[in-house]
Amino acid sequence: MTKDLDDRMHFAIDLARRAGELGLKYFRDLDNLTVESKGHQDLVSEADREVELFIRAAIAEAYPQDGIVGEEHAAVIGMTGHVWVIDPIDGTANFVRGIPAWCVVIACARDGETVVGVIHEPSTDETFYGRLGGGAFLNGKPIKASNAASLSEGAVGTGLSNRTSTKNVVILISLIVAEGGVFYRNASGALMLAYAASGRLLGYAEEHMNAWDCLAGMLLVEEAGGTVLRADPKTALDQGTQVITGGSRIFPRLQALCAEAFEPTH
Repeated sequence: MTKDLDDRMHFAIDLARRAGELGLKYFRDLDNLTVESKGHQDLVSEADREVELFIRAAIAEAYPQDGIVGEEHAAVIGMTGHVWVIDPIDGTANFVRGIPAWCVVIACARDGETVVGVIHEPSTDETFYGRLGGGAFLNGKPIKASNAASLSEGAVGTGLSNRTSTKNVVILISLIVAEGGVFYRNASGALMLAYAASGRLLGYAEEHMNAWDCLAGMLLVEEAGGTVLRADPKTALDQGTQVITGGSRIFPRLQALCAEAFEPTH
């Protein structure tokens, strides 16, 4: 089983990097990119669609019996209990405006549990990756979530979801600032989760995220020694989940602030 997970992880790392190269070709030719709006900050480009098709084709060839769930195309039902969960370009609003903060996200879940996570940022050539029980890494070096015990020791990544009330994240930010902390947002939730896993951020919180944006990063935070609010494996793939993550010492305080700011989940 360990070898299978290692094989899947290395496959996903290589695939994310190749998909990132394809994405960069579009990113360097934005004048000719076709972009559609699905709503406020919810954009899709031909790059999103083409990169996702590229990823799906590679998965279908390597693991033809597995399921696939992605942002831009219909789900593929698998036979093995394994489901690949992909976001070809997380941070499309950045991507289409020429801001180099976007990433390719590939996760693999087995019976609802995330077992492989890869987040590749082509603009910096940084690849964050890990598998269940195997630790988390950045370009080959182990990463660790923050050891900070106070919100004043760094920044907390915050996400803005159009599926929840925007006033709630404003409440969360005000609570963080009131404790001497600062907030950070770069409009790529997956990338901020990778930064939480690597200790660049104290943690990351968003009231609702889709599976393709968060499963990889949540695994990486845990494998880096941090703590996450556990997603319900029965509903996370279809319905998404609330996301609260952080270093193990800061997590309880961050969770308490989120409980004050966010709507109850039940």
